[in-house]
Amino acid sequence: MGAASDMMSNRKTVDVIIPTYRPAEEFPTILKRLEKQSLPVEKIVVMNTEEEFWNPEWEEEFPLLEVHHLRKAEFDHGATRAAAAKMCEGDILVYMTQDALPEDRYLLEKLIRPILEEKNVAAAYARQIPRRDCGVIERFTRDFNYPSESSVKRREDLPRCGVKTYFCSNVCAAYVRRVYEELGGFADSAIFNEDMVFAAGMIRAGYGIAYAADARVIHSHNYSCLQQFFRNFDVGVSQVQHPEVFQGIPSEGEGIRLVKNTASYLVNHGYAGLLPVLFAQSAFKYAGYLAGKNFRRMPRGMARALSMNKGYWSREMRET
Repeated sequence: MGAASDMMSNRKTVDVIIPTYRPAEEFPTILKRLEKQSLPVEKIVVMNTEEEFWNPEWEEEFPLLEVHHLRKAEFDHGATRAAAAKMCEGDILVYMTQDALPEDRYLLEKLIRPILEEKNVAAAYARQIPRRDCGVIERFTRDFNYPSESSVKRREDLPRCGVKTYFCSNVCAAYVRRVYEELGGFADSAIFNEDMVFAAGMIRAGYGIAYAADARVIHSHNYSCLQQFFRNFDVGVSQVQHPEVFQGIPSEGEGIRLVKNTASYLVNHGYAGLLPVLFAQSAFKYAGYLAGKNFRRMPRGMARALSMNKGYWSREMRET
């Protein structure tokens, strides 16, 4: 477990990995902010799905880019990120999503600080700040999941924090590469939650995971009820597929706590009219989650129809 402590000796090199699919107009802004970080980036590895949706001019504009194209049928939440890691030599691997906008030029410096300063911390994830167009309910959810206080989670926190001990988000997360390799990296096949599954392995191995609240990215979604269903279906599937992580540590209680806290916030801040929206969204989330937990009882075609990550099921059906 000396990898994290070794980080303190010299300046550490950082590689950034971003899977993309139809990157939006703001993507060049993300690249600009990454290239201007106070902690220099060695390279930005982009794993782009479907070359036809990629703008090759970006590679001329941003010299740190290293772009690899794959077909949609080849993309996998775990395997694609694992493949990118093999292309990197940096001391730190920073995973981001194509819609996570660094709030300032100190994002990476603040993100890896707990890795440098805390004992045996080998990963850290950033705070997610809602976008300007973010709805009231989603804005509260971001604050609930990403509070203003930093913390470090370790194995001894499991009785108190439950499944939240394993929480880590690849929307923006840093990993010590030697520890990442030591523990085998992300799963070769993952419908969702590749970050939490790997984080659980880190916790069990005795490493700590830091939440760096002062490292901030702008990121949020305004999902419809149906999109919430699809997303939580994948959450349920991932939990069934990894009993070594989730068995015996129920996550439903955390969801109930979120609904109660959100309802209280809406009532106390003049948004009581949004309670029906909250309850509808919560019902769709829970229905999707329950369906995902029971995916093995349904035809694979039905599972694909209920999933947000439909390509995953196409691969699985070909392989079974």
